[in-house]
This record gives sequence, C-alpha cells and structure tokens, in this order.
Amino acid sequence: MPDSRTPVVLIHGLWLHATSWQPWADLADEHGYAPLAPGWPGEAATVAEARRHPEAVAGLGIDEVTEHYAGIIRALERPPVLVGHSFGGLIAQKLLGAGLGRAAIAIDPAQIKGVKALPPAQLRAGFPVLGNPANRRRAVSLTAAQFRYGFGNALERTESDELYERHTIPSPGRPLFQAAFANFARHSPAAVATGNADRGPLLLISGQADHTVPDVVTRSAYKLYGDSPAVTELKQFPDRGHSLVVDHGWRTVADHALRWLACQGIPGRGTSRT
Repeated sequence: MPDSRTPVVLIHGLWLHATSWQPWADLADEHGYAPLAPGWPGEAATVAEARRHPEAVAGLGIDEVTEHYAGIIRALERPPVLVGHSFGGLIAQKLLGAGLGRAAIAIDPAQIKGVKALPPAQLRAGFPVLGNPANRRRAVSLTAAQFRYGFGNALERTESDELYERHTIPSPGRPLFQAAFANFARHSPAAVATGNADRGPLLLISGQADHTVPDVVTRSAYKLYGDSPAVTELKQFPDRGHSLVVDHGWRTVADHALRWLACQGIPGRGTSRT
C-alpha cells in the first residue's frame, strides 16, 4: 500500500551527527509525516564511527552536499518538507529554490550569498576553521569550549558539555570558507534562488542569542526574499543559541514548525502529490 504521508527530510549542519535529529523524527512521525534524516555524503552511521574517520568527509563542499540530498529527494514518491539547521538550513533553501521541496524550514541557517552582516561573534565562532586556510581540505573537530561558544552559549555548561559528547563529529571546513567568501565569488555555491516566485513556502527561524549564525544574519537573509511573492516568514526565539534544535528547548522550536506547516496546508497524511 502506497505511503500517503508527506516526507520530511531533516538536514543537519556542521559538527552535529544526523542522529541528533531523532527526537524531531519521532515527533514528525507522531504527527503523521514520514521523516528521514540522512547524513552528509561519507558520514558514518554512528557518532563514534564518524569521529574515528574524519577523512571520510574532508573536502566536501556545499554543492556536493546539496546534490547528495537532491538525489535522495528525487527518489521519493512525493515532494518533501525540508528542515535544515545551520548549513543544513542553507542547503534546504537551495533545494527549495531549485523546486525540490514542497516547503522548507531553515533554522539558524548559514549565511547565504548577499548577506553582508558579519558580527564579531560569528567571526569568533568560525575561527576554529577559518583561522587556518589549510582547513579547506580538512575535516575539523571542535573542542568542548569551542562548542560551548558556538552552540551552547545560552545553556548551562553541563548541558552544553553533554550535547558535545553525545552529538558532535568532525566536519569539513570547506563550506565555511565558501560561505565566508560568497559575496566575492561570481558563482558561489552559497547562492540561493531568493527571487523564485514558484517555490513552496519558507520559514526562517532564528535564535536571538546565537553566536554561530547571529540573528542579524538570518534577518538579512529574510530581507533578500523581499522581491519574491512566494511565502517567506521569520520566527525569532529570544535567548536561544545555535543548539536550539538539540537542547532541552528543542520541542518549542519543533512545535512551532509543525504549527506553521499546518497553517500552510501541509499536514502529514493525505496530501497531494503535486
């Protein structure tokens, strides 16, 4: 019997393993969606294995990761909802702009081409990678202290350290360089079709205490969609950092995303194939 549920493709960003989406996947399933959370190309099935083999993802760029998810989406029976965090949010926007999703939710999305804001906190959060040009070709791990600044700054240290131990993996440095220099590259892989009038609805979510993708960056991205008549909305969560999809408050963010999908007429079951 064909599955009538709407697929939800969960796309993680740098330094978090795909299994970090499990609570979101369970909740989506409860609401009648068909969730899947594929890792990036080359990503091992477990956190432990991914830590043992950082070379498997070294050198990956935005285009390679986007095409990986595009292939997964093309194999689905119906257009999915795309939910992405950090660089996963950038990739979700690229896929939606290319017509490969029914709707997208981009949470603390990495900087897209055209965004000029560059707050000091963002520079500091990216320095573990951007501080060494050789990291373009490497997979880089964060220390617990670096994770706390970039992800867990709005949390108690104990929770930040627990999340670090449970979910973090080495990630390629190349996407950060591509995003950082996007406005200087004519054909940047960080470019998104913000003017596409035919795409599905898009929700941008910002944690207003985020160091890695400060609120001003997400607000600047939102403004870039101003010339498109397609639905684009912005939701800001006060006092939330970059860990907002995995920390103790994840359910508040996920519930808002589900309510937004319902408002867009995209329930989990019985939806159209078009």
